[in-house]
Amino acid sequence: MAKPSLKLLGLDRSGPAPPETAAGRPLRPWTVPNAIGFARLALIPAFLVSAFSSAHGTGALPATLFAVIGWGDYADGIAARLTRQYSRLGALMDPFTDRLLVVSGVVVCWHFALLPRWALAVLAVRELAMLALARYGIGRGVELRINWPGRLAVAPVMGSFFFAMVALRGVGEVMLYVGLALALAASALYVRAGLLQVRTTR
Repeated sequence: MAKPSLKLLGLDRSGPAPPETAAGRPLRPWTVPNAIGFARLALIPAFLVSAFSSAHGTGALPATLFAVIGWGDYADGIAARLTRQYSRLGALMDPFTDRLLVVSGVVVCWHFALLPRWALAVLAVRELAMLALARYGIGRGVELRINWPGRLAVAPVMGSFFFAMVALRGVGEVMLYVGLALALAASALYVRAGLLQVRTTR
């Protein structure tokens, strides 16, 4: 049996998803985890303004804002598990916010050439494609849970932008390549799982 602390920290994802997050359930927007999610969304424009107001896209303020938004995903997950305030809106909003943050990081790093642009382009296309596929799947009742490559990709991808914004390009570049490889592997698994669900529901 998994230890409660592993469940709380999100390290143990065994078992079914909370029923409150299933398709067709009420959105339940007014929860503590969703309040954190709304704050994350609101901070993304602030991050972009601070980054583009800087001379080279680097600096303490944009890097700190980016880190706060990124770690907010972990915080709202812990809040949901502590309060048991799961919701359909949270299940939809979290991955959307994560992908919007990644695209924002790509835009900043591309504009200031903080990381290799070819890798940023591949990552941006991957994120936009996943948003489109998720929207397509939701309309057809396809429910995909995050897989382990996708879960593991988050830290190096987010970390690559952070380290680039604090002028540690070499570290950021390595993390970007690792995160990109994991993200592409995750995408292949998502497409495979989605196609299987479509075939079994026909």
